[in-house]
Amino acid sequence: MATPVKVYGPPLSTAVSRVLVCLLEKDVPFQLVPVSMAKMEHKKPDYIKMQPFGQVPAFQDDDITLFESRAICRYIAEKYPNKGTMSLFGTNPLVKASMDQWLEAESQSFIPPSSVLAFQIVFAPRMKLKQDEALIKQNEAKLVKVLDVYENRLGSSQYLAGDEFTLADLSHLPNTQFLVEKTNRAELFTSRKNVSRWWSEISTRPAWKKVVEMQNA
Repeated sequence: MATPVKVYGPPLSTAVSRVLVCLLEKDVPFQLVPVSMAKMEHKKPDYIKMQPFGQVPAFQDDDITLFESRAICRYIAEKYPNKGTMSLFGTNPLVKASMDQWLEAESQSFIPPSSVLAFQIVFAPRMKLKQDEALIKQNEAKLVKVLDVYENRLGSSQYLAGDEFTLADLSHLPNTQFLVEKTNRAELFTSRKNVSRWWSEISTRPAWKKVVEMQNA
C-alpha cells in the first residue's frame, strides 16, 4: 500500500487549506502533520530543509518535497488526472490556459487585497494590534475592482476558467471563506449576482466543507 502524502502545517492556514481541499477533491489519501507556528516550528532546521523560506505548507510524496501551495496543487492534479474531480487541471489546452490565466489573477490581483483585509479585520484584533483603517479602505477598493471583473466573467461562464470547476476556482476558497464568514465584508461577494452564485457553488462542495470541519475541530 502506498504511503500517504504528507502535508505540514495548520489547516487554518490559507495556503495549507488550499492543498488540503485539492487532495480531497482528487481523493488522494494524506497525512496532516501539525506545525506549531506559535512555537516557531516552521523555523527549525529540520523544517527549513523541506521549506527553505520557513513557511507553510511543506509537502512530501515519498522522496519528493515541494512547497508553495499552488505548485503543490498543480502537481497533485496532474499526477492523479483520473482520480476524484477530473476537471481540476483542465480537460483541454484552452481550459488549462484559461485556468492558468485566472490562477495568475487570483495570486496577483485577488490575494493581495483580500489578505490585507483578512489580516486587518480578523487577525489584528486577535493579536491586539491596532487596525489600519486607511489600509482597509484602500484594499477594499482594490478588491471591489477585482470582483467587478469576476462578476463580468462569471456572467458568461459557470466557473472562472469555463464551465468546469478547476484549480482557478479552488484557489479562491481559503481567503474568500475568511472574508465571507469571519468579517463584515460578505456583501462584497453576496451583492454581486454572479459572484454570489459562484461562491455558493464552490463553497458547498463536499471537499471544502470537510476542510472547514478540520479548521473548526
